[in-house]
Amino acid sequence: MRLLKSVTMFGMLAGFGVSALADNPISAYHYLADPGAASDDTYFYVITDSDDPAVANANGYDIKALYGFRTKDMKNWTDFGIIYDARKVDGIGDIWASGIAVNPNDHRLYIVFPDGGGGGVGLIGADSIAGPWTNPVSGNKKLINNWGGGISDCDGIGWCFDPAIFFDDDGTGYFTFGGGSSNSRPANDNNNNIFNIYKFNKDMKGFDVSSKTQLKIGGPKAMEASYIHKYKGNYYLSYSTADLRIAYGMSKNPMGPYEYKGIFMGNPSINGQNINANNNNHHGIAEFKGHWYVAYHDRRIANGYDGLEKIPADDGKANPVPAFHRSVSVDEFYYNDDGTMKSLTFTKEGPEQIENFDPYDWYPALTSSKQKGIRSRSNWAPGKVAEHLLLPLSTKESWIRVSGVDFGTAATGFVVEAASTADGNKIEIHTGSASGTLAGTCSLKNTGNKSTFAENTCEVEGLKGIVDEVFLVFKGSQDSTMAIKAWGFEGSGTTEPTPQVPYDSIAVKLPAVIEAEKYDYPGTGRGGDVASYSDAEKANQGDAEFRTGEGVDIVLGGTGMAIGYTASGEWLEYTVEVPEDGDYAIKASASTGNENGTSFCFLADGKAIGDTIKVPQTGEDWSVYKEFDGGVAKLTKGTHVIRLVITGENVNVDWFSLGEAKTDAIHSAVRFAVPSSKVYRVYNVGGKLLGTVDMTGKKAGVALSDAGFSKGVYMLRSVDGRKSFITSVAR
Repeated sequence: MRLLKSVTMFGMLAGFGVSALADNPISAYHYLADPGAASDDTYFYVITDSDDPAVANANGYDIKALYGFRTKDMKNWTDFGIIYDARKVDGIGDIWASGIAVNPNDHRLYIVFPDGGGGGVGLIGADSIAGPWTNPVSGNKKLINNWGGGISDCDGIGWCFDPAIFFDDDGTGYFTFGGGSSNSRPANDNNNNIFNIYKFNKDMKGFDVSSKTQLKIGGPKAMEASYIHKYKGNYYLSYSTADLRIAYGMSKNPMGPYEYKGIFMGNPSINGQNINANNNNHHGIAEFKGHWYVAYHDRRIANGYDGLEKIPADDGKANPVPAFHRSVSVDEFYYNDDGTMKSLTFTKEGPEQIENFDPYDWYPALTSSKQKGIRSRSNWAPGKVAEHLLLPLSTKESWIRVSGVDFGTAATGFVVEAASTADGNKIEIHTGSASGTLAGTCSLKNTGNKSTFAENTCEVEGLKGIVDEVFLVFKGSQDSTMAIKAWGFEGSGTTEPTPQVPYDSIAVKLPAVIEAEKYDYPGTGRGGDVASYSDAEKANQGDAEFRTGEGVDIVLGGTGMAIGYTASGEWLEYTVEVPEDGDYAIKASASTGNENGTSFCFLADGKAIGDTIKVPQTGEDWSVYKEFDGGVAKLTKGTHVIRLVITGENVNVDWFSLGEAKTDAIHSAVRFAVPSSKVYRVYNVGGKLLGTVDMTGKKAGVALSDAGFSKGVYMLRSVDGRKSFITSVAR
């Protein structure tokens, strides 16, 4: 098992010294389109849909999935691959241009997406851009649906798509949608009536149908993409015009009326050369750390603009039709003194980097500022976080670049998690260019297949201070024999790992009954005190909708939930407090459908305790749970880590007890709903765990101050992993 190291909250601006600029588009290895943009205090987010399924000679759009990106510095982007795939979600057709926003009430990300090319609008939410994304709407309904199954219909709008989402400063949420033209909702020059806006309920489980407002606006004939943002008390409604530009209006109210102001974006061109095949346009706007940015699509890759590699279409054929093979770029924009928007200047370089890149973290493989000769692959399933892999074309010029890297005193090593099906595959670390100064070479272990990963390490030298450009160059005698999952550097300034944490923040005091699904939360980084579980399969197969972002499979059953889909060698850990030296009886509730039975055992601090529990078949479908004795554990006073180890196959474990604890309460408490925790872990700006705070009935700053935390900025993460946000203590 491999746990990704969490990124630190802030990059320090002190000592910042990056001169290099970013390169558009943000991804040069697949075809992306229709971006939406959002931000919070830590990241700038971009979501896109994908033209990757479209064949080379396509004469229409083939759009099936959403991709997710984030950055801390507007230069180096992490590509999380597919975050939502219509091909694998029941009741959804194609999935086109979508909108994204961060909800200030619950600090979650929300996406509104179109169901097909006009069939309706859906809503999904997640704690992280990587997901898993789920529908919060009551009854699992869509928001809008032309053919039933939604809270409301399309209200006569010609194209029921291109939705966007917006949260005001007070936390009120809104969504818009619309496009095309119909007899009842026409689009005409200076008279456009093709967009609707609605107000969300605060719980995000639906919206106020009576809040419906038709967003009429003048200006050029509208086509689609009605997006709202706010700047200095003004609301802006921007939209795509029928003549392929982006126009906008302003209002003092998010629901209008909006006064048309002008054209914000022309059709993307640089130095008089159109980079968009003179085709449709799209945009997503967000503010980040005092700067305003717009993400948009163009056709740079398919046109080979500025020397970009023309990557083949999804059918492997070169030179795909540009109209249906788009790419996504980002640029900074500005306002005039009166609040009107200055016309965007499209650039090759993209935005300036706004803070240094920290190399001493653990990054998904597709973290880079520029790429060449690579491809990527996502393994996505509903309710899961996709495994997204970098696939080098290693016989060619194949590399990713990271920019503005602050190595501090010096880096000493490089670590990469990779699969390799050939001998001799390696990664070279260069500075300045792909053939620049060699800082180190990391040979990859032959793992036999591209689904078995190994950690590879190598020494590096000459990496100190701020390095403008660092290249990871992939070398091998055959293409498509490597799959890279994650990487990071080691050396001075390495972020210290944080240890695993008990489920309820404090160790369970014995005697006690411990529910199996309440294993310790994993820590961050690398090291023996980080992992709190080992699961043979990364994908979460459970049906309990509990801790879905982790690999342990939790199923409904027993007294509420249990661990299931187990395999021999898997384990989970629980931190306990032993009050006195003594003997503690072990009992457990388990089930299995295996005809030959199965088994599991317990360790304390790595040493076996009690007896191996042998579980005969309890029922053919694993639904019948029975209690079993596990002997006696000799434990000493103090804190210990108990490990539950699966020694057979396919056993479901509901709970276990240490000591003569009462089990009546757990037997009668069948729980299917899991409330959000009010206890939060507290981290400093360097990512170090400082302790916990109970926020029940208190605002974050007050709770921290009352708990003794001094003046400063902190990151809070709920112990159930559902919420995280940044706050400050004023005194």
